[in-house]
Amino acid sequence: MTDFTPSSSPVQAQRVPELKRIGTLAKHFGNYAARFENAVFFWMRTLSPAYTGAYWHFYELSNGGFYMAPELEKLPLLIEGNGFDDSLSADAAGITACLFSYSHLSFTRNGERFTRDYYALRDYACVHAEAALILSAID
Repeated sequence: MTDFTPSSSPVQAQRVPELKRIGTLAKHFGNYAARFENAVFFWMRTLSPAYTGAYWHFYELSNGGFYMAPELEKLPLLIEGNGFDDSLSADAAGITACLFSYSHLSFTRNGERFTRDYYALRDYACVHAEAALILSAID
């Protein structure tokens, strides 16, 4: 499992090459890999009624974080809990679904590691081109 390492430089994302995808989820989540992936798919379906499935890309962050995003164009997100209703790029929507997943999983037995993952990804979300939309969606 990857540790979160705070840094003073802006967090950067690197897409995982196709040939290295196989072990990526296990590298980041160990025995919780399937649970995390299923949580992301659940949250994307919940947050975006227009989402009907897609191929997902994996991204590793320079601070040890991870997220995944569907290979789509824009996705409308509707979040009843905070009134958010806007369209985001698939990358920003994936980040949002991952943040919701990390938050939800932080209340489980292995919650401390998902809390670290949440903050590692949130640090990247804060420097993302759609930071304002992502932060509004998770507020």
